[in-house]
Amino acid sequence: MTIDYPDGFIYESPDGGETIYARQVGSDQRHLHYESEKVKSLHESLLEDKMWGDIRRLAKTNVPLADAVDKMIMIYNLVKDRK
Repeated sequence: MTIDYPDGFIYESPDGGETIYARQVGSDQRHLHYESEKVKSLHESLLEDKMWGDIRRLAKTNVPLADAVDKMIMIYNLVKDRK
């Protein structure tokens, strides 16, 4: 059986089309070709979660950052209670 790849790439999706990877025929190295808005949003959320975790860890040993986090938490609680 012969399969024709006109552009020389094979396109693969491990998640039903939410992300699509491309690799050249004969290669096992692939690169991201497409990412749905749903997946992009998830990645952004994970990066933001990581950032807040880093902030919390750094605030344990950094007084100015700890003060800023305390103020942010106070403002958050004030705003949250107004809903």
